[in-house]
Amino acid sequence: MADSGEQLKRFKEAARELECDESEAAFEDKLRRIAKVKPGPEPKAGNDEAPE
Repeated sequence: MADSGEQLKRFKEAARELECDESEAAFEDKLRRIAKVKPGPEPKAGNDEAPE
């Protein structure tokens, strides 16, 4: 099992390479974009089969 400190270090480096933004404003912007998306149609009632 890898050392959790080393794993955290690799995670942070990957986030930097991907140019992740940790600001609250960026988070709020992304959340607003996600929240605007309407969910798809609900499955029809009475269909007891599991989805494939």
